[in-house]
Amino acid sequence: MLALRPAILLTILGASLVTLLPRLLPFAALRAVTLPGWAERFLRFVPPAVLGALLARELFLVGGKLVLPPANLAPLAILPALVIALWRKSLIGTVLAGVGAMFVLRLFL
Repeated sequence: MLALRPAILLTILGASLVTLLPRLLPFAALRAVTLPGWAERFLRFVPPAVLGALLARELFLVGGKLVLPPANLAPLAILPALVIALWRKSLIGTVLAGVGAMFVLRLFL
């Protein structure tokens, strides 16, 4: 049987706490607060904006430098995935479209 040393247990618990607190504190602090309508409308755009920024970085930067098609196939592969995402609203369909598009592009280009 594996023995769990106290130092390892404390490290795991500390890492869990450091990960959990930043996620829970905003909910706990804002639970009793009612945000104005403009703030709620503004905050609705934060997740898509963050996702868009992360996605754009992964699509267009290779090794920290801007690389466009045809040297970088990712911006081309995202197009069918985007169509499926908007049309079908299916996560698995979107992933399959993106992976399939990248496969076909790498196969023929």
